[in-house]
Amino acid sequence: MTSQIYSQKKFIPTAPDKGSFPLDHDSLCKNQFLLYVSCIRRNESDSAKCRQQAQDYLSCRMDNNLMDRTEWSRLGFRKDTANL
Repeated sequence: MTSQIYSQKKFIPTAPDKGSFPLDHDSLCKNQFLLYVSCIRRNESDSAKCRQQAQDYLSCRMDNNLMDRTEWSRLGFRKDTANL
């Protein structure tokens, strides 16, 4: 039985391409995050009413290298909302 344990390949985990990003340890985007969460709470979890706050938060994360810079359209925003 112990021989099976030693003969198994070692599992090496890899991070997912999306969904894994650095935490904001320095609270660089905390204000934008709190504005977004506050909006979500005020609007009974209707994220459609908080799109500008979501975009502001993601913009802050991109500006501070907390996530890869990504086209707004790939994040679910229309081009005409990019400069609201």
